[in-house]
Amino acid sequence: MIRQAVSLGLSAALTRAAVSALRAKAPAGRERWERENYVGRNVELYAGPASALAVAVGAGRVSPAAGVAVAVAGICGAYDDIAGADDARRGFRAHLRALRDGEVTSGAVKLFGISAAGLVAGAFLKERPLDKVLAGVVIAGAAHFVNLVDVRPGRAAATVLALGAPGLLRPGPGAEIAATAMGAAAAVLPDDLGERAMIGDTGAHALGAALGAAVVAGWGSSRSTGAESAGGRAWLVAHAAAVVAAAVYGDKVSEVARSACVRCDGS
Repeated sequence: MIRQAVSLGLSAALTRAAVSALRAKAPAGRERWERENYVGRNVELYAGPASALAVAVGAGRVSPAAGVAVAVAGICGAYDDIAGADDARRGFRAHLRALRDGEVTSGAVKLFGISAAGLVAGAFLKERPLDKVLAGVVIAGAAHFVNLVDVRPGRAAATVLALGAPGLLRPGPGAEIAATAMGAAAAVLPDDLGERAMIGDTGAHALGAALGAAVVAGWGSSRSTGAESAGGRAWLVAHAAAVVAAAVYGDKVSEVARSACVRCDGS
């Protein structure tokens, strides 16, 4: 557990340092780093890129392929935060319909960019062709899932903490990546819950991709025995099925997250 604790602490510290640096410099002006939340309150956006940077660095320290996938997820999320800020369309179906009509939305860029990054990372993290594909689905699907629950203050960060915790118990690179995601989530959670900041698509997608990479890296390897490989594939299939189901029923997932009580004030 020492390695996990180190990864968690480093990620949390880097996230807080990046938030402070961005707040001090405010590239392109402070107005660029403010957004109205669901009740019309102005909140800061520094937590998104700060957590994405910390998780990409932390995951990359364990697995370069995972780090790249997390970084691309964060970049695609940042593009959607900027280019799609005024786009009311939500969900894959809406963006795919727009693409069919010849319009490339920021949501479509995000969908294909994160999916491609997940598949590339899966190709490096797994040996067998089917496992590579499943790994890509898990990484990209987990990124999308965390974004689905990012509908109220603290929902996404709390979800990362809850889903990442079991991964700490399994030794290996997956546990360190999970700890990295949890460290960044813990660092931004107080400001997120306090409605002083939001992580946006930038942070949500990066944190989710890290959770997916933790699952992929935590089960099976090129040196696994036959039984271990079979168990790892079953685990990947289960997670891939879960994230695909979440994508299909995205509106319901978001509604459940919206109504869940993260803090006991009725929000």
